[in-house]
Amino acid sequence: MNNYNKLKNNLEKLNLNKINDNIDEYIDLINKNKKNFIDALYELTEGQVSFKDENAKLSLIRTAGFPYNKTFDDFDFTYQPSLNKEEVLDLKNLRFIEKKENILLIGSSGVGKTHLAISTGIECAKNRLSTYFITCYDLIQNLKKARLENRLEQKMKVYVRYSVLIIDEIGYLPIEVDEANLLFQLINKRYEKNTTIITSNINFNKWGELFKDSVIASAILDRLLHHSMIYNITGNSYRIKDKIESTDRNEN
Repeated sequence: MNNYNKLKNNLEKLNLNKINDNIDEYIDLINKNKKNFIDALYELTEGQVSFKDENAKLSLIRTAGFPYNKTFDDFDFTYQPSLNKEEVLDLKNLRFIEKKENILLIGSSGVGKTHLAISTGIECAKNRLSTYFITCYDLIQNLKKARLENRLEQKMKVYVRYSVLIIDEIGYLPIEVDEANLLFQLINKRYEKNTTIITSNINFNKWGELFKDSVIASAILDRLLHHSMIYNITGNSYRIKDKIESTDRNEN
């Protein structure tokens, strides 16, 4: 076996697939004196690094648990005039990560809270930040199950470690006092360590009723709001918008 074939085999064994795909092109360029060896080697390795980085980003997005892929580009700000578009788009810069700030998206059903939470989470994952999306109901059920199996602390550590934890739909289903206490423990452990993103259809002044315990509600809000960015979305539901547009098309 000649050295060329040995080189191709080594690249395959080392999983340097991007270099392997392009090596012939660069050998030809070097032989024709169109590239020097250093430039060729740099460009080949730079392509491999970019390929590896892109795969890492996609992997973080896949493992984040997003129910669907929604970016800021997909959001119709004209339909939600209560939002400052530039202020929301600044989330893409991830300045809140450095400040360990939480993000709270409050509004009625269908106004785009989850969309914006996912869009922010995708930006975080793209920047190699460990990110996880979960509904409040599923989170509480997971914690309750872990408690029954005597591994609550272990499960808590999993959720605490995420650089960004998105808890969706707080308030859509009833929360018992013991469940609220589990949620408080998690929020407390993440406090001033990592960013938590919350979506809720319940205004803060009604969280005491939601958690059936005003003390726990106040403790949770105290830790969430201390370093936070709050977005109150007061527009109409996008689901209604889609229905209206569909009706208009049918009438025309």
